[in-house]
Amino acid sequence: MIKKTTLFSALALASLFCVSSALAQQPPAAQKKAPPPPLPGAGTGGASPHATISSAIGQNRNVGSMITISYGRPFAKHPRTGEERKVWGGLVPLDKAWRLGSDEATLLVNPHPLVIGSTTIPAGAHTLYLVPSENEATAPTKLAFSKNIGKWGVPVDEKSDLARVDAKKSTLSAPVDQLTLAIENTSAGGGDLTGILHIRWEATQYSVPFTVKK
Repeated sequence: MIKKTTLFSALALASLFCVSSALAQQPPAAQKKAPPPPLPGAGTGGASPHATISSAIGQNRNVGSMITISYGRPFAKHPRTGEERKVWGGLVPLDKAWRLGSDEATLLVNPHPLVIGSTTIPAGAHTLYLVPSENEATAPTKLAFSKNIGKWGVPVDEKSDLARVDAKKSTLSAPVDQLTLAIENTSAGGGDLTGILHIRWEATQYSVPFTVKK
């Protein structure tokens, strides 16, 4: 009797071992797929690469001034599906504050005051955002400078505005798929320190000329 019981126990243990091994080799039924890796250059894990641009205004940075902007660069085409997306009036709302980029708020660093029309932006660090207009004739697009820096881009903090200036709208000869900011040095020499900030996306460009005050 004891021998039969021992035999039955051994067979039961062997069967249990075989079943356990088979289950261990099978993949989990509800195994979750790993998320796709971020796109190359993605700043904070999002789908928009980040960029920092700098430009010396004047002959060089020693006798002139160095302007720097850091921003997220979203695409007109969806970065994963390739779907065409409407930018102005779609991704970018009209007649409302827009963070001028993606992810963190767009940051401007100007070591010297900037004069734009009759407005002077003091030296320092400022958040930039845009208020695109649907009707430029009655209400021109505005570029805003905010004292609230180092924040997420949305919601846009309109209560910390330092100033808003007009941005001139024009049409590009070729469309731009990715939001592009550029700082153009237009100084002619002789102590003249002037430049233009360009904002380009889709077929639209906004330009803001400025003078560096030293």
